[in-house]
Amino acid sequence: MLQYGGPADLAVKPGREPPFSPIKRNVGSAPAAKANRQDIKVGQQGSFEEGAASVNLQQEVARQMAVIRRGTVEIIPEEELVAKLERSLRTNRPLKVKLGLDPTAPDIHLGHTVVLHKLRQFQELGHQVIIIIGDFTGRIGDPTGRMETRKQLSEEEIEANAQTYREQIFKILDPARTELTFNSKWLAPLTFKEVIELTSKYTVARMLERDDFARRFKEGQPISIHEFFYPLMQGYDSVALGADVEVGGTDQKFNLLMGRVLQREYGQEPQVALMLPILEGLDGVQKMSKTLGNYIGVSEAPGEMYGKTMSLPDELILRYFELVTPVPLEELAAIRADLANGSLHPRDAKMRLAREIVTFYHGPEAAQQAEEDFRRVFQQRELPHEVPQIALSRDDTDGGRVWLPRLLVLTGLAASTSEARRLVQQGGVRLNHRRVEDPDVEIELSGEVLVQVGKRKFARVTVT
Repeated sequence: MLQYGGPADLAVKPGREPPFSPIKRNVGSAPAAKANRQDIKVGQQGSFEEGAASVNLQQEVARQMAVIRRGTVEIIPEEELVAKLERSLRTNRPLKVKLGLDPTAPDIHLGHTVVLHKLRQFQELGHQVIIIIGDFTGRIGDPTGRMETRKQLSEEEIEANAQTYREQIFKILDPARTELTFNSKWLAPLTFKEVIELTSKYTVARMLERDDFARRFKEGQPISIHEFFYPLMQGYDSVALGADVEVGGTDQKFNLLMGRVLQREYGQEPQVALMLPILEGLDGVQKMSKTLGNYIGVSEAPGEMYGKTMSLPDELILRYFELVTPVPLEELAAIRADLANGSLHPRDAKMRLAREIVTFYHGPEAAQQAEEDFRRVFQQRELPHEVPQIALSRDDTDGGRVWLPRLLVLTGLAASTSEARRLVQQGGVRLNHRRVEDPDVEIELSGEVLVQVGKRKFARVTVT
């Protein structure tokens, strides 16, 4: 973790690091701290040989920029990033690439991984990634896109969510090149005098230029003063770390540019703001969201992950390849060309996409099994290779009889009886291959009953 001394004067002379700067401290775990030392060699696959002076610098910068531009919407400003890369290569010092995550939800889905994949690309180019868990900013909540003040999270909720983030982000990132820290380390010790100094760096008029604040102000919706602190604190994170690059979604543009403003105010070289698109969900319209149910979770079972990917609209195939898989640029170009000339069927491209996604999170064997199950269920109309066996006790039923929505909840095929009723009414529930459309029916569980919900969920149910 980043370690800081006591509060220090926020007034910093141009060209000097703030006195609380972590540059002289080790960050994160032992492997991550080692990766932060100045002897890191930067270049292809994270290393440059000693004789790298003979390597064509411009070619290497161009190669790195091609990787960095992949799927990127905007780089502000691109010429500064080119200059930073050139200096990084000349000095053999990796860039510090920052991402802030507020632990406001426990689970990560593919939409969240767009920025994480970009960070992984920076790592493979030899640069250092710093993940900030916004335990302090999380107490406010990001006001981006909100028409009302967010509910503040408790410390217990923040810590629980942060723990799941730790477990999930390393499905994508290389732990040896990742520093993980909490922004309470430098935000919590600030005195009120220092906070006033920080707020003096930006005006209310500029803050109200932000779309969501402007809209709420115009419509007479309340804006709490503490919400103005969120972009200031996120920007101050960049000052504390001396970040070279910050990545985020297009909805984070205001916050990322705030980092540039504050770094300039504190005499630092401003970071480059790199923005990535918001990933559409499985409906192809709304952004991916667990609330909307159009998501693929990174911890979902292989079969569920594969099947959900196959339900993706054809027009999103290339977008998903580009943003959430490690398929090389050359292969991506070939897939794009083959789809365009008709030599590759969208179904086959989608199956390749599903294999890539499942392989990334579960390995090639799980991906192969998920594909075989998909073919068996959807193309050959057979059952998956493995169907969960669920034994209910007599206490769960009324003499072997059970209300259908309750059965779906007991077997884990629905989260609630209201959801189960909706699934039945939509024609998505089958018992022993026969569709059931009455949500009030009671089922006689004599022997084994095969329960199917949708196209991908199955269970064999017995009563003991």
